[in-house]
Amino acid sequence: MIVALLAATGAHWAALQSVAWTTMLAKNIQSAPLSQALEKTFDGRHPCPLCKAIAAGKKSGQKTEFTMPAQKFEYPPAPEYFALVAPAHFHFLPLGDSFAESLTHPPLTPPPRATLA
Repeated sequence: MIVALLAATGAHWAALQSVAWTTMLAKNIQSAPLSQALEKTFDGRHPCPLCKAIAAGKKSGQKTEFTMPAQKFEYPPAPEYFALVAPAHFHFLPLGDSFAESLTHPPLTPPPRATLA
């Protein structure tokens, strides 16, 4: 359920982008100082193939998003008057509850007791 929620909110793109940035930073640190590697990784002008694939996936995901058109519900006209009518035959249910009555009587035999030997 958590995976479905993350996929529905688009968190999988953020996770993939984090992997892409980490990979890019590791590659860039090998050939440049840390400050230049950070700048090259996050400036957006040097995307790796994974970054390009993520951008394309995000773009295609936005196009296929389904939006349900708003519908106006129309109800039949309500009657001008409303009256409650009592039923022709009415009877009360019995008040006794066999389960509740059985709880008021003590058990027939005492409960078993463990013997300590």
